Amino acid sequence: MTSESSSGNKRRERLLAQLADGNFHSGEVLAKRMRVSRSAVWKVISSLRELGIEVQAVQKQGYRLAKSVDLLSTAEIEKQLATGARPLMERVEVLLQVDSTNHYLSSSTPPEPGRAILCVAETQTAGRGRRGRSWVAPFGSGICMSLAWTFAESPPTFSALSLAVGVAIARVLRAHGAQDVKLKWPNDIVWQGRKLGGILIEMRGESVGPSQVVIGLGLNTRMPSQVRLELAKQQATLIADIYEILREHTPTRSALVAAITTELLATLQTFANKGFEPFVDAWHELDSLANAPVRVLSANAVVEGVARGVASDGALLVDVAGRQQRFVSGDVSLRAAKG
Repeated sequence: MTSESSSGNKRRERLLAQLADGNFHSGEVLAKRMRVSRSAVWKVISSLRELGIEVQAVQKQGYRLAKSVDLLSTAEIEKQLATGARPLMERVEVLLQVDSTNHYLSSSTPPEPGRAILCVAETQTAGRGRRGRSWVAPFGSGICMSLAWTFAESPPTFSALSLAVGVAIARVLRAHGAQDVKLKWPNDIVWQGRKLGGILIEMRGESVGPSQVVIGLGLNTRMPSQVRLELAKQQATLIADIYEILREHTPTRSALVAAITTELLATLQTFANKGFEPFVDAWHELDSLANAPVRVLSANAVVEGVARGVASDGALLVDVAGRQQRFVSGDVSLRAAKG
């Protein structure tokens, strides 16, 4: 990053901090607070708009965001990490914009074994979900985070890591009061049948020796109604968000990121030694499609049966015409069968 782009990012972040309350602020006051000219303020506002951030301008009133925003904070995330988690963090990065937090960390030098790097972004231009789908997260509406971790040795049942990660995230959300949160194989977080978030894990390494993973999480915290409608039309998926569930008890996004990171670090340490086995029972309790009729869609076929949980390696088990079949993550998509 050049010094010029770094300076530009800092100005954008400073201006967003002034506007985060959603109230009007005059250009003159903003210029004084930021110690820049009014024309410089206008240039920063223009650059925010280019990022897709809606800044309203009204004559004689000033500038404001379309709504108040709970901004992410590196200092607040680091402060709220559990004591045992802090020594494991190599660094925490909060970015205003990135193509994808997963791609950002996958393109960076991986952390040392037993250490982690966290990247969180306010906006993503190319956020990804499973099977190449895009992940939509308008500014300030969700959590887009990735955690890079290096295993000293490839853990047992490595392929089931996304299921263990799902358990970790569900535990955090339930601890904050979202008791109806469940998991949908292989990597969806759901609430009352609607999608709340998704997990995307990228792995690299050999069967013997160090293995690097980047764990990506997209979580809806407060999605605009218009975006909900657009997603329903484009993907035929109804969504939920944290604010809808917790209302006035909704934690700040930084607090939620810290809690999730703390739980993920504990999960990764357990998984490194014991694999998926310590998480199997918890996953089955959280399984949103347990013993439900399902339709499994693969590249070449559609199979209908009854979901029977997962195997020790994370494979989906489905009873099909009296026989149990296995389906592995990445090869299929899962939908509840119509009654």
